[in-house]
Amino acid sequence: ILALIAFICIETIMACSPCEGLYFFEFVSCSAFVVTGVLLIMFSLNLHMRIPQINWNLTDLVNTGLSAFLFFIASIVLAALNHRAGAEIAAVIFGFLATAAYAVNTFLAVQKWRVSVRQQSTNDYIRARTESRDVDSRPEIQRLDT
Repeated sequence: ILALIAFICIETIMACSPCEGLYFFEFVSCSAFVVTGVLLIMFSLNLHMRIPQINWNLTDLVNTGLSAFLFFIASIVLAALNHRAGAEIAAVIFGFLATAAYAVNTFLAVQKWRVSVRQQSTNDYIRARTESRDVDSRPEIQRLDT
């Protein structure tokens, strides 16, 4: 929501003299909103369960981390280059709020990713132990050893 509001604020600006900062902020806010929205829909409808080949926890972590970083840079650039217009000031404020929201989400995504990595390594260990027990109990393999 904060990315959408920041995007709307930046779109209301009619004139700019150095427009690069404004265009970068526009790109970051729109991209963050679209990518986060797509991931939100996929997670809400459990569509991510149909594609188990993708590590969705890592995907969410990369999205939130990159969005937080880019929003931070774009907000600083826009704050440095703004012309004290109300829409620019509002966009900068919502940009920093979006940065904070994405940073908190990044922290939570790191914790979730660490838990999933630990569970995966535990599952791999259990699977390896189970497979090694299965190998020992096969008579044809025991015959080869003798």
